[in-house]
Amino acid sequence: MDRSGELKDKILEWGGSDVGFSRVEDFLPQAHKHLKWAVTVVFRLSDQIINDISEGPTHTYFHHYRHVNALLDQITLRASSLIQEWGHLAMAVPASQTVDREGFRGFFQHKTAATRAGLGWIGKNALLITGKYGPRVRLATILTDMPLPEGVPVEESGCGNCRECVLRCPALALRGENWAPGKERSLLVDALACSTYMKEHFGHIGRGSVCGMCIEACPRGRGNR
Repeated sequence: MDRSGELKDKILEWGGSDVGFSRVEDFLPQAHKHLKWAVTVVFRLSDQIINDISEGPTHTYFHHYRHVNALLDQITLRASSLIQEWGHLAMAVPASQTVDREGFRGFFQHKTAATRAGLGWIGKNALLITGKYGPRVRLATILTDMPLPEGVPVEESGCGNCRECVLRCPALALRGENWAPGKERSLLVDALACSTYMKEHFGHIGRGSVCGMCIEACPRGRGNR
């Protein structure tokens, strides 16, 4: 029984902005390969708050970032519980959690599931660029063994020759390379340089955990103004 439509409707009702489905067992460790389907939950960030990021992050942006993550975690928790009620296994992957401090990575890359679901591509800022909202989104993921319809994966970058985010990055952390599936993140961004700059220059806002200047710079999101 296909309950993907019902699941999507619930996620949107609980506050999600968009939902995508994909198959991701090739990207999971052996112990979790049975959770072969992924549900991507997208939340659209406030355009006004992002527009206000010009010279650096604001206190309002940090507050927004933190509470959007909390909302996404609540949505994926409720959706995982619903999937379990339907007789399947489900595991919510936190919206923002680092389990590999050296690599600045979480348990599972939300952007991998999102590109496989056809929601967008990875930009030169190493963020998901969605067709609807550009990079002005936050993501969370549910891994499950409940069969789901698969989206059409995005296989190439839509950034072309655009370098707006590269030029705006104050840490000079963006390489300017176009993404392709399987391309290492380190070829797109120096994550350590990004993190170090934020802590040194924006430590007075959320202890240097946010920046957002590359999000504001992207023309794909500016069309929503």
